Amino acid sequence: MMLAVFLTGGSPLKGCIMLFLGILLANVGIDPLSGRYRFTFGTVALMNGFDFVTIAMGMFGMSEILLALEENISPEFVTKNIGRLWPTAKEWADSKWAIVRGSVIGFTIGVIPGGGAVISSLVSYSVEKKFAKEPELFGKGSIAAVAGPESANNAASSSSFIPLLTLGIPCNASIAMIYAALLIQGVTPGPFLMKDHPQLFWGVIASMYIGNVILIILNLPLVGIWVKLLQVPFGILGPIIILITMVGSYSLENNMFHVWSFIGFGVFGYIMRKMKFEPGPLLMAFILSKLMENSMRQSLLLSGGSLSIFVARPLSGTFVAFFVLVLIFQIVGRLRKTGKKSAIIS
Repeated sequence: MMLAVFLTGGSPLKGCIMLFLGILLANVGIDPLSGRYRFTFGTVALMNGFDFVTIAMGMFGMSEILLALEENISPEFVTKNIGRLWPTAKEWADSKWAIVRGSVIGFTIGVIPGGGAVISSLVSYSVEKKFAKEPELFGKGSIAAVAGPESANNAASSSSFIPLLTLGIPCNASIAMIYAALLIQGVTPGPFLMKDHPQLFWGVIASMYIGNVILIILNLPLVGIWVKLLQVPFGILGPIIILITMVGSYSLENNMFHVWSFIGFGVFGYIMRKMKFEPGPLLMAFILSKLMENSMRQSLLLSGGSLSIFVARPLSGTFVAFFVLVLIFQIVGRLRKTGKKSAIIS
């Protein structure tokens, strides 16, 4: 979560504020150990907490539409016919390392419980912005800004199956849905899945190859059909997008609370983005906070409340040391940049 703060490229203070807001939102609802209600203020709708889908759609979807309504954008996103589909040699050269970094980031985050396509895309985008020679082009057509996150997205979607099929641990919401579907069919994912249900295991592996082939068919020959959607004037397209997302929010539990949450987070995300606050740390903290809290409280119960359990073993001690080094490195880097700016001004 701290890496998400530092890799956003903005103010670390603003990143930390969004991080702690995400932790606070994740704590709304039922305490996982004691079963008590937290931050519900007697409201029944808050007893199950906030849903990640409504927060993500509001913070990224609705806020983006509200920002677009302010700008003098053209009535159509696409005004010309689409030409070539294959990248040029220069585009391959500009994106090759972004693809490699995005694939490594996506695979690594996808394996970690709590990770997934959304987080890996956000981290990859932030990393590419750090590596970019011209970061000001991000959001204005930079191919690395697309190639990196998309590679991370694809890699995370595939690697997130590894903990599910080998250990029976769902790493994110999408994999959790697949986990529930397997349980309904009487299949328990875990170490014996390959032995007890080899057809299912290898069927999942084969589906990834088949799925990529279908994606190529949908994206290359049929790209003209999808581009037609972008030729719809934004005055029509914007309200339709909001309507569809509202329907999606309502369909989560057939509850109007999710719709109002979507609208509230959309307005909140719009205000935060106007004030230059990055939404990425908030979403990452919301996803990882529950896992972090459960692990921390279980560890403290095992150690009788002693914090030494986090540094007593070599592996955990190494991770804590790595975190401290990253924190020190980022602070020193920020101080050096501030010192250089002061020297230039003086």
